[in-house]
Amino acid sequence: MIHIVDHVDLDAWSVPEVLRPLYESPKILAQKMTIAALRHIRQIAHESSGEMPYGGGRQPAVLRTFSQRLSRGFNDAVNGFLDDGWSLMSSDRAEDVTIAINSSPNKLAGSHVNPSQMFTAIGGGVLCAKASMLLQNVPPALLVRFLREHRSEWADPGVDAYSAAALRASPYAVPGLRASGFMGSQVILPLAHTLEHEEFLEVIRLEGHSLCHDEVVLSRDMYLLQLCSGVDENAAGACAQLVFAPIDESFADDAPLLPSGFRVIPLDAKTDAPSATRTLDLASTLEVGPGGTRAPSDASSTSNTRSVLTIAFQFSYENHLRESVAAMARQYVRTVVASVQRVAMAIAPSRPGGQLEMKNPPGSPEAHTLARWIGRSYRFHTGAELLCTESQSADASLKALWQHSDSIMCCSLKAAPVFTFANQAGLDMLETTLIALQDISLEKILDDDGRKALCSEFPKIMQQGFAYLPGGVCVSSMGRPVSYEQAVAWKVLGDDDAPHCLAFMFVNWSFV
Repeated sequence: MIHIVDHVDLDAWSVPEVLRPLYESPKILAQKMTIAALRHIRQIAHESSGEMPYGGGRQPAVLRTFSQRLSRGFNDAVNGFLDDGWSLMSSDRAEDVTIAINSSPNKLAGSHVNPSQMFTAIGGGVLCAKASMLLQNVPPALLVRFLREHRSEWADPGVDAYSAAALRASPYAVPGLRASGFMGSQVILPLAHTLEHEEFLEVIRLEGHSLCHDEVVLSRDMYLLQLCSGVDENAAGACAQLVFAPIDESFADDAPLLPSGFRVIPLDAKTDAPSATRTLDLASTLEVGPGGTRAPSDASSTSNTRSVLTIAFQFSYENHLRESVAAMARQYVRTVVASVQRVAMAIAPSRPGGQLEMKNPPGSPEAHTLARWIGRSYRFHTGAELLCTESQSADASLKALWQHSDSIMCCSLKAAPVFTFANQAGLDMLETTLIALQDISLEKILDDDGRKALCSEFPKIMQQGFAYLPGGVCVSSMGRPVSYEQAVAWKVLGDDDAPHCLAFMFVNWSFV
């Protein structure tokens, strides 16, 4: 039997009023300290019994050390304590981005790593650019999940390359932002997860293809060690965070780590009753509970909730480049803040107490109308029923489309078709959200055989209205292969019988 007692005496009046709940609420403190300690003990117990699967051929203790180093390195950068060697760079005016520097040799890698790997004879240090913002009615788990799954929405490949270059023989080959860089796809390689999946460790491979021939340092794959936690909206936790650090291909146990990332801390303690899962997709308009019935709206979970987002990025520098790196870091963090604000506006409710709404592209029909068009066109072209419902109401058709077991998605009738809608199975197959879906092209997910089959059947689709495509393999937005037994393509007609879009259904799909 293990008992944990936390006694904390904090002076809440010494912090800004908006942050006082973090210091005055016993429930928030318990989530932050006590529950975290209990989970840690439980995790070690299961690791010792050999019940936890781990990847990469690493021992659990080694992977746990990586997780702790990422967390502590990020905490150190966010805190910026003088005793740890941090000092603020002078500024002539109030800055929205704070720049701190640390010239301690052990800061970059840790006391167990030879600092000569990271610092040249010229001398250098670590620079941290950080900013904070108050979020209103933005679910922390949802925001962090989006930032993890869609790195290209906010990251700059030139900055990733600069961070990765610090691990190589010529550390400072990229002195600043490179506007010509192109973000290749990212592949997530899982390493480990905790017992309740509230935290997981993974390697991110950033593919460096499709770059200019002179961008030598950007043309090779880059790797990040990443720690993600708090993405389960129904779990009790202190915060949601995404922390990552560049690593080299060797992935040595003593690899130097310089963590950057995001942390979202709710200013209100979570309620005991789990709220309905909110997503960046059509499900939010349905309010469907786990049993398939309409769930009651939990206004307290979406209205008047506040959280603090902290963004911190660390960079190594040589002394003669310190000002240039500081200018690059400041501008980069401002760019990231702007990107996060756009995402936050997209996922926040449009009114207090409202549910997250589907964001339709300009000129698109409402969700109920689109569902009716999809089902009616399928029946008209094939003679079969797609959406089997007992009721003829618009809500019933929309619900049946959303919950259909096969992946159904629509794409535009353009020279380069892009997706405009997908049901839950379609979003799961593509590993994306409805907002990010609109950045995915049909050509990107199909392999060569799929593209050839579609091209050969396209005239038939436009003339007869539909076609059956053979089974094959496509890829998700994360680069994972997906197999399907058959695909059906049909032309979706509007109320005026004019073609509105193309619909695809991937039957019996699964990840390979």
